[in-house]
Amino acid sequence: MRKVILYIASSLDGYIAKPGDDLSFLNSVAIEGEDYGYKEFTDTVDTVIMGRRTYEWVMKQVPEFPHQDKQTYIITRELRERNGNVHFYSDELVSLVERLKKQEGMNIFVDGGAQVVRMMMERKLLDEIILSIIPVTLGDGIRLFSPGIPEQALALQSVKSFESGLVQLHYQIRK
Repeated sequence: MRKVILYIASSLDGYIAKPGDDLSFLNSVAIEGEDYGYKEFTDTVDTVIMGRRTYEWVMKQVPEFPHQDKQTYIITRELRERNGNVHFYSDELVSLVERLKKQEGMNIFVDGGAQVVRMMMERKLLDEIILSIIPVTLGDGIRLFSPGIPEQALALQSVKSFESGLVQLHYQIRK
């Protein structure tokens, strides 16, 4: 069965971006040739779910969308035309996830941002969380987990530490 997996990075104090959607803190662990398991992870997925703001930030950074080989659903309130494998989705998130999980395929990658994570947590749609902790505190910005999300028990699957100080935690969500 397909799993819905949040794969994301945050500062030690729980922020996924500095004010102004600034992700420059991620550069502190950028090491040539080290992707912290990202390619290995993305090889296990064929579908991506991400928020509109995250999508727009990515598109400002790169000449072409990096997940062109995967079905991608951009969660947005705006109706937009599909662009290749990129679908702009404004319907109920539960319906989308239920439909995707019933289909044959690989895992589903939730790529942020914070609003999509909140909706996924509120609706208890995640199966696993892979969280990379960047060794920095930011003090302000966009929180990974917003106040008011429901309590969910987690089972630790693995912990990996890297020379850069990044620590990656892999949890299964207990249902």
